[in-house]
Amino acid sequence: MTISREDVLRVAELAHLELTPAEVELYRGQLDEILNYVGKLQELDMAGVEPMAQVLPRDHAAASHSAPGASAAGADGHPELRDDVVRPCDVADAVLAQAPDAAKPFFRVPKVIDR
Repeated sequence: MTISREDVLRVAELAHLELTPAEVELYRGQLDEILNYVGKLQELDMAGVEPMAQVLPRDHAAASHSAPGASAAGADGHPELRDDVVRPCDVADAVLAQAPDAAKPFFRVPKVIDR
């Protein structure tokens, strides 16, 4: 896939970026390389590859749950998993008090999409 100069300018417009002509050409080349690499990845035969539901190996994930109070990183350098516990977070009022334009419970921001 080839990225055109117009594609880069459109993305820059959507992101509210002002790019110099040199930056447009630099980013065009970089985006083109990224998309070409993704195209190569799409050519791989993934028929026999099972989807992963966990990024850590199963034996590591099971071991991390059996060691309460373990250190932040195991011997292999992976962070230990912790239980997902709901904790109160009462910072909304303090954060909104510092915002220049807030309408509880939201931040008001300038409109960025005109179309």
